[in-house]
Amino acid sequence: MNNILENIVKERKHTIKKLKRIISEEQWEMMPLFQKECVSLKKALLDKNNTGIIAEFKRASPSKGIINADVDVFDVVLDYQMNGATGLSILTEPVFFGGNTDDILTVSESLAIPILRKDFIVDEYQVVETKALGADVVLLIAAVLTKLETHRFTKLAHELGMEVILEIHNEMELGWISDEIDIVGVNNRDLKTFTVDINRSIELGKKIPADKIKISESGIDDVATIKLLQQHGFRGFLIGEKFMKEKEPGEAFKNFVEELKHSG
Repeated sequence: MNNILENIVKERKHTIKKLKRIISEEQWEMMPLFQKECVSLKKALLDKNNTGIIAEFKRASPSKGIINADVDVFDVVLDYQMNGATGLSILTEPVFFGGNTDDILTVSESLAIPILRKDFIVDEYQVVETKALGADVVLLIAAVLTKLETHRFTKLAHELGMEVILEIHNEMELGWISDEIDIVGVNNRDLKTFTVDINRSIELGKKIPADKIKISESGIDDVATIKLLQQHGFRGFLIGEKFMKEKEPGEAFKNFVEELKHSG
């Protein structure tokens, strides 16, 4: 792992250690949203009537700093849903991405489309927490987990009714893909240099098992890129920064979807 990733993981482990002393897994399991029935992202992505866009809410990133600190999560994600998002990604890592778990709690009961909790999951405790927040899908990043941890966390997520996206970003991490993984996401951003290359999805996508739903993450800025990725078998497109950098992210998303609809 590179220094930024190492620092993020170190910070998450430190925070989780403290959080465990405040809220036990048993307490999370008693939260009202723990009983909420999950919405399937797999089904939504397989529906050809949907846009395939997983619209992301994030306030900041290590590479760009503060992207948009002023918008209201409730307003933005409702606009995303109303204007054709297939799913939502909500970033909850607080230190490097300005996220907050309250962002999911705030919106989860008002949405009909699946919510992905985007974070750095390094402990089974976080999987239980994710369910209690009201999320439907959990992200597991191959770069920060062993194959055994990936298996354990996936098994737990499924037991709790959630789906799993396994994120990979290089050829070695193809080995983390197993039968139990629901969706494979290719991160076009190099986790060492933070440079973005759409060809990462195209090249790795050829080596992902044909029975897996594939999504492409990061650096998707235009309709032409979505069309190209669709030609290479991608069903989903996680896009955040393009919309979040605008004063009105929901309006920017609406305009993008209109362009996609009229692109043929």
